[in-house]
Amino acid sequence: MRFSVLASGSTGNAIYVENDEQSFIVDVGLSGKKMEELFAKIDRSAKQLNGILVTHEHSDHIKGVGVLARRYQIPVYANEKTWQAMSPHIGEIPSDLRYHFNMETTRTFGSIDISSFAVSHDAVDPMFYTFQEDGRKLTVITDTGYVSDRMKGMIAASDAYVFESNHDVGMLQMCGYPWSTKRRILSDLGHVSNEDAAVAMSEVIAEKQTQIYLAHLSKDNNMKDLARMSVTQTLKSCDVIVGEYVHLHDTDANEPTPLVTV
Repeated sequence: MRFSVLASGSTGNAIYVENDEQSFIVDVGLSGKKMEELFAKIDRSAKQLNGILVTHEHSDHIKGVGVLARRYQIPVYANEKTWQAMSPHIGEIPSDLRYHFNMETTRTFGSIDISSFAVSHDAVDPMFYTFQEDGRKLTVITDTGYVSDRMKGMIAASDAYVFESNHDVGMLQMCGYPWSTKRRILSDLGHVSNEDAAVAMSEVIAEKQTQIYLAHLSKDNNMKDLARMSVTQTLKSCDVIVGEYVHLHDTDANEPTPLVTV
């Protein structure tokens, strides 16, 4: 498998995954025009997609779902409650392109097994995905207020993670957000901080080469350098040394990461 984090952040999210036979995108949180630009930067096209996998109905994850699905006749997969919540916001999707991907299930597409798992976020029924092929595993997990033991069991020993590292707690506490917004972000239905993300990482990574992409960074309450430093230090305190077999990578709200092999 190969993947690229096309965009990650509060302004829009999209993760591209492919093998030699087919390709998928997890969420389409940007406009159709912007998505075309991002695909071009990794020498791919949305018209090649075999499916759109939706995690939840927030606009930074579904903004371009309807546009791409209709333009290129791409099947869209989401659980029933997410379909109900997002349908008013993505326009009409033909019935032959609407598919249900139930929570805590696995669907097989050729040689790729894609499994869904529940997360804790203030959406109607949010879930994320793991991709497995030939003993290799990619996990996408963002938009969760905490990482439960059940989640850890689902994502353990992945070869690559797109892992939320949303905010620095100090920056969030000092920022100009209303207290209600701060409370939401810090809650179990919000987003994980740099430190909490790193603690969860330390409990799921195996002693093998593991690539971790720090994702969904807050544009107001985090910075790439700060996220990397905080995650590195917290992992070290958990006896995981970055650079030995764990490698951290940045993601960006406007630029895709290079297409890499899992």
